[in-house]
Amino acid sequence: MSKIKVDKQTRDLLLQLQKDKRVLLEGNIIKVLEAEANDTEFEDYLKSVLEKDRDTRKKRLDITKQIQIQNQELVQKQEEISRINDELNASLEKTKAAMVRAEQAKEAALTDLDLLQKRTQTQLIGTIVKVALIVIVSVGIITTAMYGFALFTGVDTQIIGSTWSNMLGILLTNAFSIVGTIMGVKYASEKQE
Repeated sequence: MSKIKVDKQTRDLLLQLQKDKRVLLEGNIIKVLEAEANDTEFEDYLKSVLEKDRDTRKKRLDITKQIQIQNQELVQKQEEISRINDELNASLEKTKAAMVRAEQAKEAALTDLDLLQKRTQTQLIGTIVKVALIVIVSVGIITTAMYGFALFTGVDTQIIGSTWSNMLGILLTNAFSIVGTIMGVKYASEKQE
């Protein structure tokens, strides 16, 4: 590559720019410029700007490499964040599914409990009705047997007859009252649901 010699005016202008404004030549143009044979001042200028240009290029290259490394690190961190977000979303979906299953299990348990309570309540009502009817029928049979015994033995049955009649009326009334109350409670409990 052939070197280019600058004229005196250009040389003086470049040196003056360096002194006054600290502006130096940069780039590949420095490699092709050449000082006159005995012009040590301009030769020193060219050497210093060439050295400074190399340093500047080296710094730029180092900064570029550093930026590339940082960009690679950022990409890796972004991938890691994306992976963690995916794992979190998967965990969240599993948690939601578990919550739905738990809610369904709760609803099933509440339904089973409600059915069990209704069955127990129905059994209790049935038992109460049976016991009440047994008591009523037993008292009725006993009272009727006593009245019948009094009739066959020839004892005065006027008091026993009216008592027997009242007792049967009370027993019938109580039987209907118990059954009616139980049915009313059952009906009211079904209405509340």
